[in-house]
Amino acid sequence: MKVPEIMTADVETCSPDATLQEVAIRMLELDVGSIPVSDDDKLHGIITDRDIVTRGIAAQFALDTPVSRILSSDMITGTPDMDVEDAASLMASNQIRRLPIVENDKVVGIVSLGDIAVKDPSDEDAEIALEDISEPAKPNKE
Repeated sequence: MKVPEIMTADVETCSPDATLQEVAIRMLELDVGSIPVSDDDKLHGIITDRDIVTRGIAAQFALDTPVSRILSSDMITGTPDMDVEDAASLMASNQIRRLPIVENDKVVGIVSLGDIAVKDPSDEDAEIALEDISEPAKPNKE
């Protein structure tokens, strides 16, 4: 099965100039945990609810701070021609719950861990991805 069969194709994006508060409100309205950040159809990064809390609020950024200040720009992305199994493996190996699907630098969809799990609840790929993504981070040794 290919990624387009399970991905969300109508992906809401925001501009790098959108504020933390604007994006948080939009996430609430859409009931999503992340929004890709793009400008002129070019993907610049992704902002997650966790980014807003840990890199924004906890770091004492104001609510009117542009998301470009805290977005995750080192992104792992997939392509529309990927198999779902490859997407699950990529997500598991990078411990990510959402995989933007990109074609020519433009976001054409997004696959979540939930999308993979719903595809076939008995699928081993979803189970393995969930286990690997949910694995606790290893403590730093100093």
